[in-house]
Amino acid sequence: MKIKQKVNTKNVNSPSRKYTVTGSTYKKRFIFLGAILIVLFLIIIFRLYQVMLREQSKYEEELTTLATQIVEGPSSPRGRILDRNGKVIVDNKAVKTIYYKKDKNRTTEEEIELAYKVVEHLNLSYDKVTERNKREFFVAKNNDILDDRIKESEWEKYEQRKLDSNDIYELKIERVTEEELNAFKDEDNKASYLYYLMNKGYSYDDKIIKNVDVTDEEYAYIAENNEDLEGFNTKLDWERVYNYGDTFRTILGNIGTVPVEEKETYLAIGYSLNDIVGTSYLEKQYEEYLKGTKAIYQTINSHELELISEGKRGNDIVLTIDIELQQQLENILNEEILSTKGQPNTDYYNRSYAIITDPNTGEILAMAGRQAVSDGNGGYKTIDCTAGITTSPMTSGSVVKGASMLVGYNTGAITPGEYQVDECIKIAGTQKKCSWKTLGRINDIDALALSSNVYQFKTAIKVAGATYQYNKPLVINEEAFDIYRNTFKEFGLGVKTEIDLPVESLGYTSSNKAPGLLLDFVMGQYDTYTPIQLSQYVSTIANGGSRLQPHLLKEVHKSTDDETLGDVIYSFETNTLNKVNTKEEYLNRVKEGFHAVMTKSYGLGKGYIDASHDPSGKTGTSQSFADPDGDGIYNTPTVSTAFIGYAPTTNPKMSITVTSPDSSWENPNNSYSTLVTRRISKRASDAYFALYP
Repeated sequence: MKIKQKVNTKNVNSPSRKYTVTGSTYKKRFIFLGAILIVLFLIIIFRLYQVMLREQSKYEEELTTLATQIVEGPSSPRGRILDRNGKVIVDNKAVKTIYYKKDKNRTTEEEIELAYKVVEHLNLSYDKVTERNKREFFVAKNNDILDDRIKESEWEKYEQRKLDSNDIYELKIERVTEEELNAFKDEDNKASYLYYLMNKGYSYDDKIIKNVDVTDEEYAYIAENNEDLEGFNTKLDWERVYNYGDTFRTILGNIGTVPVEEKETYLAIGYSLNDIVGTSYLEKQYEEYLKGTKAIYQTINSHELELISEGKRGNDIVLTIDIELQQQLENILNEEILSTKGQPNTDYYNRSYAIITDPNTGEILAMAGRQAVSDGNGGYKTIDCTAGITTSPMTSGSVVKGASMLVGYNTGAITPGEYQVDECIKIAGTQKKCSWKTLGRINDIDALALSSNVYQFKTAIKVAGATYQYNKPLVINEEAFDIYRNTFKEFGLGVKTEIDLPVESLGYTSSNKAPGLLLDFVMGQYDTYTPIQLSQYVSTIANGGSRLQPHLLKEVHKSTDDETLGDVIYSFETNTLNKVNTKEEYLNRVKEGFHAVMTKSYGLGKGYIDASHDPSGKTGTSQSFADPDGDGIYNTPTVSTAFIGYAPTTNPKMSITVTSPDSSWENPNNSYSTLVTRRISKRASDAYFALYP
């Protein structure tokens, strides 16, 4: 059977289905494409013409720029540090240095060969070689052998990332045998130490091989053969020179490479990790001025260096310190501390601090702390502890009574000239609180001259809005603590003085506001203060109520090419932090009391500063505690002493602060108390006036 398909004849010959391509159509397309290709070729030829001829110099310049690398030289010498009279305290000296520069293309085998070659010509401290150095050297020489000592299971863990390459390396180090180490000859030991020096530290740093006692022969050998000794070279480096030895050494500070914990900070401001920077105290505080300017080079043909700008020594800084006075002050402390250790009841005494300042500017003329330590032969020697002036607080005792008295005036609790009876007081549940002796009826001036505790107690009770009855509970307004502390802070007690050093402590302040503690506070037996805080306090009284920032920097001078000082680029202007909020008559009354302390026949400050200088000041004695067995528990009662003063009373030229923590202890069999604080103050003030009559 045939199946007929139905054909739609209607659409078979439809025009829309016809499509005829003629020869002329192909020709037109070819011409169009050819035109496009010609245009593209013309564009390419034109661009080549521009690049190769018209813009040749431009692209050569860009190529040179891309091929040129800017390179910085090593750290330049730092600026000098001078005293106020222009005497150079810290300088630089050239140091012959042999160093090694690693290259990523240099193999371990080549480095080992270099170590054996160079070691024959250098006298290093080879006795410093450690067993670890030798093990690492053996592994470097025999890595294939040590590979075989790694177990299959350990390699599997490595593949599984349960062990990393450092773990494998440590296993190799462990598996170097004692026999293999004992087989090291003398040249192997020496080479292992040199190899260690060639590889320690950051890989891209210059490795200092030797920079102490480098002989001319050693220096010449490396310099003349550096092409054959790839990576080894010589340079004239520099180091700090301290013209006055250890005098003021701690506060001058140290230098070194960028500390690891601060590397991000230094990198962010353009330093390299091998740059030399100030790492403590003044060197760190004034890094921005003292740092040198590095030489800048550009690479030529990837091998040669062309100097763009020369390196330059850092700026010089002039301190407020008088280095001669500083030397004398340190000698005085040395002598008096060692002498005092031979006196009774000084078992727990070991240090004193002293500061001499200009109270009108905040300039520190001298500051020192010395501590007695065992000399190993049954005696003592002293070491520097000057940093404790900003970090070692103590209960200061009666020296704070000037500020306490001012609170009484300011609040109306007392008036200038007011009399009170000095007699022991007793609060229920506490021991009696007395002055050092019963003083009877005294006014405010005599209360300071005789250092009355009771006068301050009774004033504080009024400030706190309380009523006192013998052996009865005392209920106070706790805001009295804040009233006192706020005034103390205006003098610099309990706040940072803002001295220009990177480290400063606040001292101790408790939140306990028991009534009896307020009475302890006003006589200097509660909060603790550092020597620099006490110095700022007495200077504020001396100058009439301006709390000035204490400072060690006087000026910054532009560096020069010789020993002269360049132009002044910065001067430290006197910085008034605040004014004490009080009436002038009240502050003058405190000053009158301080003058009585030093000049009245019954004043407790006689002999601390020679009377010929018309001094004012205040002594302080406080009960404190020592920790003789080092268990962290301060349970041995001691007595600490302090003195603050200034002279002359009218238009003061200097202020002085001396503190001696734990200067005596409360020996029930011997009541002797050393006068070390008075002796130091007298000798130090004499030294000042001998230099500045």
